[in-house]
Amino acid sequence: MQKLLVLGLFGLIAQLIDGTLGMAYGVTTTTLLLTAGAAPAIASATVHLAEIGTTLASGTAHWRFGNVDWRTVGIMAAPGAIGAFVGAVVLSSLSAEIAEPWIAAILFFLGLYILARFSRRRHTPQPKADQGRLRAIFLAPLGAFAGLIDAMGGGGWGPIGTSSLLSSGRLEPRKVVGSIDTSEFLVTLGASAGFLIALSFAQINVGWLVALLVGGLIAAPIAAWLVRKLPARVLGAAVGGLILVTNTKTFGEAVGAPTEVLVAAYVVLIGVWLAAIASAIVALRRDGRAVPQPA
Repeated sequence: MQKLLVLGLFGLIAQLIDGTLGMAYGVTTTTLLLTAGAAPAIASATVHLAEIGTTLASGTAHWRFGNVDWRTVGIMAAPGAIGAFVGAVVLSSLSAEIAEPWIAAILFFLGLYILARFSRRRHTPQPKADQGRLRAIFLAPLGAFAGLIDAMGGGGWGPIGTSSLLSSGRLEPRKVVGSIDTSEFLVTLGASAGFLIALSFAQINVGWLVALLVGGLIAAPIAAWLVRKLPARVLGAAVGGLILVTNTKTFGEAVGAPTEVLVAAYVVLIGVWLAAIASAIVALRRDGRAVPQPA
């Protein structure tokens, strides 16, 4: 019962993070389930089944708050679902011994990316009317690739999709987050279908699934409202470091790193993590001082 409560709380926190940053629910909860001893395919399947409910609630909430660009959703969602289906089938065909280091590597680098993305001072391009809309030839392949990585790594739709759309500067940040969270519903359906075809539902821990689902459902509408309120830079740096540190052991063992090297890596990574959070806080304060105050 205690483990279920912890999972529910983690699902709530992960959805708050995801609904605010447009990323990290999958990589955060998959990391937790792998740490709890779940096989990679089972962990990803459990997370994606829970996300059927959380992404539906999150997408609905973002729509109600006006955070969705439906053209972007329409172009990215279907290729994303197809990519996720393929990724789920591929992951389910791999043995746990083969899959575990691969998934740890994906999560490790996603955590590294999230940490770097939110800790460094970076100006997000503002959308301009003369730039035009993102083309389907860019959005469709992006959706397919992000969906594939999402299913195989237990997460990745947000880190890849949100970051790519933000860097384009053609869509305002709140609509990037809302559109990615909304399109993730179809991606989740695609991944879940692939897992249910390749695996048996009896292999899924229903208690874990329900705990993650309930926590996420509670957090979804709150996160859609908080997307304009919370300091995303600091939150992203904290989450990225957590994912990075948690997956270091499995990734290090997969590449044959000795214990001494792993210990040293932990020390360095924790130091980098704390420095990144401090850097994010400093950058946030600088940004705040740079905003002109009303007369």
